Amino acid sequence: MTRMLELAGREMTTGLQFPEGPVAMPDGSVIVVEIARRTLTRVLPDGRQAVIADLGGGPNGAAIGLDGKCYVCNNGGFEFGHEPDGLFRPIRRADDYSGGRIERVDLGSGKVEVLYTECEGISLKGPNDIVFDDRGGFWFTDLGKIYDRKMDRGAVYYARADGSFIREAVHPIITPNGIGLSPDGRTLYVAETETSRLWSFEITGEGELAKLPFPSPHGGRLVAGLPGYQRFDSLKVEAGGNICVATLMRGGISVISPDGEWLEFHAAPEVYCTNLAFGGPDLRKVYVTLSGFGTLLEVDWPRAGLKLPGQVLPNR
Repeated sequence: MTRMLELAGREMTTGLQFPEGPVAMPDGSVIVVEIARRTLTRVLPDGRQAVIADLGGGPNGAAIGLDGKCYVCNNGGFEFGHEPDGLFRPIRRADDYSGGRIERVDLGSGKVEVLYTECEGISLKGPNDIVFDDRGGFWFTDLGKIYDRKMDRGAVYYARADGSFIREAVHPIITPNGIGLSPDGRTLYVAETETSRLWSFEITGEGELAKLPFPSPHGGRLVAGLPGYQRFDSLKVEAGGNICVATLMRGGISVISPDGEWLEFHAAPEVYCTNLAFGGPDLRKVYVTLSGFGTLLEVDWPRAGLKLPGQVLPNR
């Protein structure tokens, strides 16, 4: 039976412009993207905010590479709208959409480099989330874009951090969003937004995945698909292997075991609970973006998160 819990914690800051992609840093600060503000922003432990870089487009997901630089999935830009209660949400592709891309940011200088805009002649449409492996390369999702009556079919890519290699690993897939690796690095997890389905793929080489035959729509194994109207966003993996998926509309974090059991749901105070990141000296703090009202929460978590490649933990 699923345990129903409350996502209660300390509000680190508010007033962010649709924050996502939190990255917990060893000094206690948290780096986020602000999709609507189009920036990479640092939130200090006391709640102050400092812009690291103006990226333009729609910075969407972020991760620290083995070189200590921040790698950003930029979706090219959204148009946003307000609900009557003040909730801020993305609606469609921006009128000034600038194209999908992967960017690298020097956290000291704020210098921005564009690493990838396409793969084998196919333009990136809406890069969304990113995770590094022990090789120093990274997997990322491309959710695609909505254009009036049309919607892209998404993809999953693998790329090297030096800009020398990119490979399409999964296509087509419906609105792929969150992405993560199992503790042994042999399994790739991908969450689909619109279907609220979590898929897994066996990694067989650099950017290579084993594929299941039909009726799998893309070669993945279905781990879980939750009932009712909810949508999956970003994900992170616990040290013990459970997958924690930020869940929209229902609003919270769904904890799913590798064999597909829905273990817990941690209810958030708003429907746009979009991203999470493990931090703290023992990785038992979770930093959660509540994007619709621009809030970053710090929450005590019942179990330790998985240490990411390149992640430096703070001293106790």
